[in-house]
Amino acid sequence: MGARVSRALRNFNLESRAHREIGREKPASAPRHPSSVPGKPNEIQEEIAQKNNHLLLLLKDVYVASADPPMEVKSQSNSDKQIESRVPKMTFKYDAWGIMDPTSIPKGKLSVVEALSALSNHKNSPETWTAEKIAEEYILEVKDVKALLEFFIPFDLKLIPPKDAKQMTST
Repeated sequence: MGARVSRALRNFNLESRAHREIGREKPASAPRHPSSVPGKPNEIQEEIAQKNNHLLLLLKDVYVASADPPMEVKSQSNSDKQIESRVPKMTFKYDAWGIMDPTSIPKGKLSVVEALSALSNHKNSPETWTAEKIAEEYILEVKDVKALLEFFIPFDLKLIPPKDAKQMTST
């Protein structure tokens, strides 16, 4: 029922409303910029081509002397910009998920494979794989390795006992 009413109101006096809209005066377009109007001289190009004598006199007073730094300084600044990196300890072409391992790792960073192997080594033998040895092995800071060993625990399995003992009955 509602569709019939809305359709009737929508189509009411449709033809006269269409004629009124077509007969309405269209809004005038915005005026064009003088530089884009064809046939008129481009004032900006003319202003660029003009010589300003006052500015030329000021420019003659400016003197700039520059010299290139020695080659040693240039090579040293380029080496500072490069990130020191290392080749990963464990290299696999693709890991188990089909993701390619990086070919070089910046110093102070670990790949996922290296992080997991370092954590498993520390979990299996914490006396030999201390935070200091892991930091030395992977060129990391000791405080970062300590935080990694403390807060990143992927191999810890915790079983939460059920509230109802009847749920755990086995046959």
